[in-house]
Amino acid sequence: MYLSLATTHQPATDLGFLLHKHPGRLHEMELAFGKAHLVYAEANAARCEAALILDIDPVGLVRGKGMGEGLLDQYVNDRPYAASSFLSVAINKTLRTAMNGVCTARPELAAAEIPLVAVVTPLPARGGEALVRALFEPLGWTVAVAAVPGPEGEASRYVTLRLAGTARLSALLSHLYVLIPVLDDDKHYWVGEDEVDKLMERGKGWLPGHPARDLIVRRYLIHRRGLADTALARLAPEAAEPIAPGEPRQTREDQLEAPIKLNDARMIAVAAALEATGAKSVADLGCGEGKLIRQLVRTRWAERLIGLDAGLRDLEWAARRLKLNEPGGPPEGRVTLLHGSLTYRDERWFGVDAAALVEVIEHLDEDRLPALAQVVFGQARPGAVVVTTPNAEYNALFPNLAAGAFRHPDHRFEWTRGQFRAWAAGIEAAYGYRATFSDIGEVHPELGAATQMAVLTR
Repeated sequence: MYLSLATTHQPATDLGFLLHKHPGRLHEMELAFGKAHLVYAEANAARCEAALILDIDPVGLVRGKGMGEGLLDQYVNDRPYAASSFLSVAINKTLRTAMNGVCTARPELAAAEIPLVAVVTPLPARGGEALVRALFEPLGWTVAVAAVPGPEGEASRYVTLRLAGTARLSALLSHLYVLIPVLDDDKHYWVGEDEVDKLMERGKGWLPGHPARDLIVRRYLIHRRGLADTALARLAPEAAEPIAPGEPRQTREDQLEAPIKLNDARMIAVAAALEATGAKSVADLGCGEGKLIRQLVRTRWAERLIGLDAGLRDLEWAARRLKLNEPGGPPEGRVTLLHGSLTYRDERWFGVDAAALVEVIEHLDEDRLPALAQVVFGQARPGAVVVTTPNAEYNALFPNLAAGAFRHPDHRFEWTRGQFRAWAAGIEAAYGYRATFSDIGEVHPELGAATQMAVLTR
């Protein structure tokens, strides 16, 4: 992963003073997960450019080197190669003085706004170019986003980001430090109370008034609702909602759906649909924090349960929620949690009687749905697959949801009933399944129910 910082402020080589790194030398720093290299690609009076290159040790990651405690298996992923919280840590370790705005040799320059250009690549953009712009443009940056091609020209969620503008170098580094992991929507280390303090420090002066403040806070704190509540209360105490101690902060989707108790209705409906198939083993694909698995653990018919998710932190919370390997938890071997992707073949969960995709497909880019279908329906081929997704038509009934807006900021799409049935028809034609449809929640005579469910069987 690569970050470059350039300026045309004259003399441009003063960038070396701001970064506390001499332009004439190669600078290296050992990190817990690899090595950071800083080298000057150009250094003259007219223009100076420094490049921070992060060399991650993938073997060390697999072995848990520098990762703290948590679930981690030897699964192929992008962590060693794409800009993420690893890069934020490297910025903090190698350029901390610059990010703090301290420069004893040129104090007036550290406080001055100078022309700056930053390039980051490859950068995961979970939310696409629109989210990249929504994060950086309100901060005054001119944003250019170029897609990084996927294998054999396939669509990719990775981009090259170029920021240009006039600002203090410390501000640019703080923006990157916070927003790179926000775009990735994950972190490689355990997130606790101290992360709130880091966010307050690096977001000082710009985060409280940012139009995407709530999304930034949630993603930076990897959707830990209690931490997000604390951070938002500190950022905007006048807007904080009264919440009882220990009660989790709700997302917009939670708040919209809470009056109709939709989440409870979904879990009950999906569990009943799975039981009706006669399944004894179930894979919850995109299990998140384990809500469905917790529902199924209470039943007698579900003998073996597997949860698969790409988020390590969600899996850690699921393990705690389910009390795995703890007194009062399920018997050993009944529940297995796996770290992996829904769009890649993974035989660890193949062979189950049934699978569930509960509010999952709308979080994927639509061009990734064929890959998911091939894995689930073409390769794993469970006897039954239960799929739920929001009904976009019902959104008109939510008084606090703007026309055309999605219920959750991470949704890539929300389908009408016709669109959902068309997708299921494609599954039927391609893989030999048969779909039956039902509604979850109160049914409006014209708009249907808030959640639509399909049970596909073969």
